[in-house]
Amino acid sequence: MPTLQNIFSSLSGEPGSESFLTLFETAGVKIERIVSHSHASPKNFWYDQEHAEWVMVLQGEAILAFEDGKRVSMKTGDYLLIPKNTRHRVERTSDKTEWLVIHVKG
Repeated sequence: MPTLQNIFSSLSGEPGSESFLTLFETAGVKIERIVSHSHASPKNFWYDQEHAEWVMVLQGEAILAFEDGKRVSMKTGDYLLIPKNTRHRVERTSDKTEWLVIHVKG
């Protein structure tokens, strides 16, 4: 029998930290929940992934910064698709910002 779980459980963490939980994964897709606690990417750090990434803020707020200078403010319910090899970083999040992230490989 499948095990019932809740995406909003276990949201605790230290300020500045993030926690990652893989919800589902196959060869082509990874779905994860990320909880950010007033988090920001390290200075001069950029994510540069070899796959597209669909991100949604389930609760909280965040600002994503892109290498081309664009900044995107996200709030609860907002989502976007980040194409592969698009350099980006987390500029800031509110406390207990919860993300649903789908990594589309291939």
